[in-house]
Amino acid sequence: ISIDTIKSGVAKEALNAGAAIINDISAFENDPAMADLAAQRKVPVVLMHMKGTPETMQVNPDYKDLMFEITNYLASRAVYALEKGIKKTHIILDPGIGFGKTIEHNLVLINHIEKIATLGYPVLVGPSRKSFIQNILAKKENAPVGPDHIKTEYGTLAAVAASILNGAHIVRVHDVEKLKSFTHIIDSIRNA
Repeated sequence: ISIDTIKSGVAKEALNAGAAIINDISAFENDPAMADLAAQRKVPVVLMHMKGTPETMQVNPDYKDLMFEITNYLASRAVYALEKGIKKTHIILDPGIGFGKTIEHNLVLINHIEKIATLGYPVLVGPSRKSFIQNILAKKENAPVGPDHIKTEYGTLAAVAASILNGAHIVRVHDVEKLKSFTHIIDSIRNA
């Protein structure tokens, strides 16, 4: 179980209640005490890239070089975590699909995850039911497609497959049971 929070106090209580991973969408920038807590408790951490804040991230996100900027940011946050005493084996990087990215940015990220994987840390991707999938399908189908639509589920499968084939080690999904067998096959193909 992971706790998704930017607040060390919340993370501490969740760890006390049995959580085993800290998922920080600010990559320790919001609350520096989070890194100290993770190091002290010796728990894995997910460090995510987000352009802006949750309130501003989707207001015209712009990058000069998307993959370079995100890879460099994640590399610097991993170095920060190491300097705070978090073991390298406990650091997981998340490019932040949908967090300060356009549809095109999300597609490029999925298509080039291997650039982030070259940093030597596991890469986590969370494309499940994201709005970029819904928006692509709505445009292609010329009809609304919501998060619970069967077409969004199929789009999620495609995004998960592409993510794994391009270097993702961990995928965050809503329908765990459905995707478990699917990911076993994709992993087998990737590792053949």
